[in-house]
Amino acid sequence: MLYTAHFGAAVLGCYLVAWVMLRSRWPATSPTVAILCWQGIGLAVGLSAIGIPISLGLAPYGRPPGTALRILADDLAGGRLPAELGVGHLALISVGLGIGVVLFWSTGSSLRHAAKARQRQRDLLALVARADPAAPGALVLDHPSAAAYCVPGLRPRVVISAGALSLLRRDELAAVLSHEQAHAKERHDLVLLPFSALVRALPGVSWMVRAMAAVALLVEMRADDRARRQHTDELLAAALARFATAPSRVTPAGMLAAADHDIVARVRRLRAPLGPTPLAALVALASTTALAALPVALFLS
Repeated sequence: MLYTAHFGAAVLGCYLVAWVMLRSRWPATSPTVAILCWQGIGLAVGLSAIGIPISLGLAPYGRPPGTALRILADDLAGGRLPAELGVGHLALISVGLGIGVVLFWSTGSSLRHAAKARQRQRDLLALVARADPAAPGALVLDHPSAAAYCVPGLRPRVVISAGALSLLRRDELAAVLSHEQAHAKERHDLVLLPFSALVRALPGVSWMVRAMAAVALLVEMRADDRARRQHTDELLAAALARFATAPSRVTPAGMLAAADHDIVARVRRLRAPLGPTPLAALVALASTTALAALPVALFLS
């Protein structure tokens, strides 16, 4: 029961940290730190969801879950099974392993869905997109709606629509393209992947859906921060504000777009001076690191 309590404490700790982060202002100040915190929360929740039933089922061994699993594997290979390990214990172990399979399957499913959506988009772009000197390094899609997005992957593509070209000034367009190139370079699609997998695997956990939305906004802020290294804050804010007032915007499913997540909050953030990383962010990072390390250590012990 001791090890089960450890896994339970990790889940409770993650929930408390997530609850605080969803209600705090500091993540907008330090999106990189906040993203790392959410990654730690996702890892801890996933491993603990597997670990709680497994540790209950392995309780008769009186050993850490990692060691007990290895002993059980050796016992099963030798045709032995401790008398104190009953049907209920085996059922709990099966539940834990089943959760692990579901999480693995949901991660693979998310990868497959994303890969298919990106391949469809690449095939479409190969047919209808064109290069344009007005948008260096990007493909131009002849569509009247305002769109600027990244097709992530090993060979990423940055796409801008004809509607966005007519909407933005040249310097604003350069800032938007820098934002999309940041998505491609930092592989923000992989940052979002664990949360899409957890949402698929744990559909009834509402705060996980909110966590995914929070991370999606944070990666946009992170891309904003990369773009603002080359362009002024006001220039990027003006470009986003133009998207906000566009008659229509469109982004294909599975892509990362400059103007898809809370433009008003991001414009306000760009127009306000950014201070140093607050103490609360460092406390949250230390807490989530410890919470993620706990289930990892239990499985490795």
